[in-house]
Amino acid sequence: MPSNIRPLPPELINQIAAGEVIERPASVVKELVENSLDAGARRIEVEIEAGGARRICVRDDGGGIAPEQLPLAVASHATSKIGSFDDLEHVATMGFRGEALASIASVSRFALTSRPRDTDAAFRIEVDGGAIGDSRPAPHPPGSSVDVRDLFYNVPARRKFLRTERTEFGRIDELLKTLSLVHEHVEFRLSHNGRQVRLLRPAADERAALARVGEVLGETFTEASLRIDHAAAGMRLSGWVGLPTAARSQADQQYFYVNGRMVRDKVVAHAVRQAYADVLFHGRHPAFVLFLELDPAGVDVNVHPAKSEVRFREQRLVHDFLFRTLHEALSETRAGSVMSQPVAPLAGTQSVADGSIPAASPAMFGGSGGGGRAHNGGVWRSQAGLSLGVREAPLADYQALVGEAPQRGLPASTDDADIPPLGYALAQLKSIFVLAENAHGLVLVDMHAAHERITYERMKNARSGSGLRTQMLLVPLALAVSAREAEAAEEHAEALAGWGLELSRSGPNQITVRRIPALLEGADVSQLTRDVLGELAQHGSSRKLEELENELLSTMACHGSVRAGRRLSVAEMNALLRDMEATERSGQCNHGRPTWVQLGMHELDRLFNRGR
Repeated sequence: MPSNIRPLPPELINQIAAGEVIERPASVVKELVENSLDAGARRIEVEIEAGGARRICVRDDGGGIAPEQLPLAVASHATSKIGSFDDLEHVATMGFRGEALASIASVSRFALTSRPRDTDAAFRIEVDGGAIGDSRPAPHPPGSSVDVRDLFYNVPARRKFLRTERTEFGRIDELLKTLSLVHEHVEFRLSHNGRQVRLLRPAADERAALARVGEVLGETFTEASLRIDHAAAGMRLSGWVGLPTAARSQADQQYFYVNGRMVRDKVVAHAVRQAYADVLFHGRHPAFVLFLELDPAGVDVNVHPAKSEVRFREQRLVHDFLFRTLHEALSETRAGSVMSQPVAPLAGTQSVADGSIPAASPAMFGGSGGGGRAHNGGVWRSQAGLSLGVREAPLADYQALVGEAPQRGLPASTDDADIPPLGYALAQLKSIFVLAENAHGLVLVDMHAAHERITYERMKNARSGSGLRTQMLLVPLALAVSAREAEAAEEHAEALAGWGLELSRSGPNQITVRRIPALLEGADVSQLTRDVLGELAQHGSSRKLEELENELLSTMACHGSVRAGRRLSVAEMNALLRDMEATERSGQCNHGRPTWVQLGMHELDRLFNRGR
């Protein structure tokens, strides 16, 4: 027999809420630090004992809380951050539910001490397992301190699920690093068992912000990353993305923020994965720190108790904006456009928006070969047996500069500003690598990997220029699909036809395929169509067709490129270097491997102990 319906006591309500919001000590730290940030703090100190199980103390220099409002601060669903449904649709603060402090206080021995900036006195209130005491005066500088002791002491079942002290503290440390990336103007201090573990000083400019990124993700990321800053359609995407050649074996360095809030979102993950699809080795994951800003009304942050997920009102618009921005940025990773040798204060980074390190362009190097016009009027000519443009203009340039017959490498009097990013060829090593000299030192090029990318990009451009060839199926293929997929097929029929996949809706849960791209003849049409429609139904866009065709073109490019063991003349090697500088994504081959490496003079000096 069901028991009578009765209201739950407030203490039990808060403990249930704590079960949703407070999973572990790191959850407590997250809620408290976010409150400090919302209060305008510029310095936040976090003190941890025993991984947070024994004690968590968060101290800030924020706006503080008036003494008469301290009991409300620890009451359930009381907040200063929203007051109406309209406020809920335009949330601009980190916290807003008004349940964090009450939930934490219900499962710990809790104390809150606060002093508003414009007052001389501080007050303290204590809560023991949900029982609220009276507020009383206490010494404290302007700001607030929250002291949480014996977490889950009255919920032993939850306490048993805590991991080791080291593991729980590691989660807190990671959380502080995550928050510090987006709040670079705030100083964060973290100590464990009385010992300071981390000090992240505030960043006053972009250089300092990048240094903070380096503290969190390591110098390897900052040395191999692109600066992103692009705005369109009422959105702005900024931050840093790792180069494809610096991809990782796991997705452990992916930080994405929406209006200052760290989130995990399928739309975002899909857009990023597609942007890297043509440059990343299978099984590798890109690293990035990205900040998306948009109208708060365009994103619903009230879909998860811990606020770790969001829902975009215009998912397709957000997806396309992210994909196009990242895709265009990565397409500019021409060989030589991002130097591994430190050449500027922000070495290893390239700003897509401000061009702090200018990328090579077709105008500078005569296009990507073929019949393009070269710098200083030089003309690209085809070398029989090898699809490399041989540029003869530099030979004349040499003679004009030095007044004698051309030589390998750089003429002695050449100005650094006139030297192409990859310089000029010196020699070929073991018929595998091209050695070149540029303004910064020595460049090593994997000639097969480089020519493979050049050939691949040319084939893609040729496909786009001449249009797609299609193949009519001898017998139309009828497929049973879900209603959502059938609707997607009907809605996107014109776009799919543009990619050579002609299909129509032939029933509530059925579509008919009549034509496919000629390149995909022999492919599993049924599986291909289902994959495409599945992505269309979920994300409103799909690149399955393009990705499959690109895989075929990549294979063709690999077999059609110059192989290891082929001897190249100096003219052919220089032509390869110029083509690399003018070809999109030529910093890595079709399989994600690097095509070239820069060894700067300081690295060469170090190899031989010069200057010591």
